[in-house]
Amino acid sequence: MFVQAWKNRSLIWQLLKRDVQARYRGSALGLLWSLVTPVVMLSIYTFVFQTVFKSRWTDTSGETTLSFAIILFLGLSIHGLLTETLTKSPLLIVGNQNFVKKIVFPLDILSWVTLFSGLFTFLISFALLLLLILIELKTIPATALLLPVILLPYCILMLGISWVLAALGVYLRDIQQITGTLATLLLFLSPVFYSTSILPEKFQLWISLNPLSYVVESCRAVLIYGKLPSLTGWIIYSVAALVVAYAGNYFFRKVKPGFADVL
Repeated sequence: MFVQAWKNRSLIWQLLKRDVQARYRGSALGLLWSLVTPVVMLSIYTFVFQTVFKSRWTDTSGETTLSFAIILFLGLSIHGLLTETLTKSPLLIVGNQNFVKKIVFPLDILSWVTLFSGLFTFLISFALLLLLILIELKTIPATALLLPVILLPYCILMLGISWVLAALGVYLRDIQQITGTLATLLLFLSPVFYSTSILPEKFQLWISLNPLSYVVESCRAVLIYGKLPSLTGWIIYSVAALVVAYAGNYFFRKVKPGFADVL
């Protein structure tokens, strides 16, 4: 699955540019929408959880609104990549029927395009996040260099999920309605708005099974707190991500011959 992507890297790049350009074509702000939307949502969530519900991430009195917003923003940015994968993948094949019927096209690279498109949006939000961290902490921890290492298995996992959803979307058109709800469910069942340490132990195990949990907490550890992530957790997560990616790619290739008949 990685060799196929490398062989078609030029095609992936062209499709990625087309996807990004189509997303903002005709809009007055253009690429700025990638920055405006997360900032607006962050402002709303910060106001609701810290001002209305009086939520605090820690029990210390030194916590500021900005530090709360930084912690929240990082979790929301990581969840955004999952949301884009879940919502766009079911339509990858259905929305590109001409690739299926008229030409010989490596359909599995469409999931790579979806992943890179989501990463493009994430990087824009990440640039703002780094600015907020510099304002609040006056420095960025050296452990932040480990961020790509943590995000790599997460991206591989997103690929596997995308291949499965893209294939299922051809045969089960209702899958798109399910994935939107699933994205919201995974958001509130992950440590984006709260720390797992405040939960009873019987719930911590279930929350840890959420594919967002390890990534969100590890990214906060290296980027905000300057701590090293769990090596054991990274190994387990990486192996699971590779298994899901391989299984998803295998499933996609197995059912791909039937796409033209269904469409």
